[in-house]
Amino acid sequence: MRLYSDMDSAERQFQDLVNRYSERLYWHLRTMVGSHDDADDLLQDVFIKAWKALPGFRGDADIFTWLWRIATNEALGFLRRAKVRSILTFRSLDGEALSVPDTDAPLDAEQAAARLQKAIASLPPKQRAVFHMRYYEEMAYEQISRITGTSVGALKASYHFAYEKIKQYVLEEN
Repeated sequence: MRLYSDMDSAERQFQDLVNRYSERLYWHLRTMVGSHDDADDLLQDVFIKAWKALPGFRGDADIFTWLWRIATNEALGFLRRAKVRSILTFRSLDGEALSVPDTDAPLDAEQAAARLQKAIASLPPKQRAVFHMRYYEEMAYEQISRITGTSVGALKASYHFAYEKIKQYVLEEN
């Protein structure tokens, strides 16, 4: 009976993790892959991996940082697999994200947001992840470093290059 109640406790704790972090992880995944359905599927994969690995979690990192890293790795793996599939089938990987219609009408807030999303979607996956974590999530470079396993200096350079590419993209669209 004791083992059973421990399992119940573990399940409750895990459910608390799911409840606490699902929304932030979903939006991180959604930003990286561009599709609700894919982000939703990946989120489930993230929590399945986390559940299986939780007994081995040593606590060296914050639990959220650990989950974020799992999510980032899942998204990058998904994007790599999608890129291979797109090459094999001659389809554009970023077609869905880049298919926002362009018009000659004055730029309104919705159009500006769509243009920004197109620019972000044009970034390589790792730059997109760094940009998202720094710009949208307002994470410190040190936290991003723990998530990605990349040096702070390299992250600053990656963010700078992403910013410059986005700026160039937006300026060329005008």
